[in-house]
Amino acid sequence: MNETLMLVLACAAGGGLGAVFFGGLWWTVRKGVSSKQPALWFFASLLVRMGVALAGIYFVGHGHWERLAVCLLGLSWHAWP
Repeated sequence: MNETLMLVLACAAGGGLGAVFFGGLWWTVRKGVSSKQPALWFFASLLVRMGVALAGIYFVGHGHWERLAVCLLGLSWHAWP
């Protein structure tokens, strides 16, 4: 497959991973504020979100540092104001 297309797909996958990561954080904050055990919510959410993000980055990168870099760029896109 064309390398440029692979980089575009890696960036899109990173954007999707970022949406899942930060969307999960938003959901956790909403649930954690009204919970009797907010620390459990935040810790469990952190483990799940980090696990999904790292597994996705590992899968997308597939041993190519260029794809890893572009995927991380796409993921961090959601963190910018």
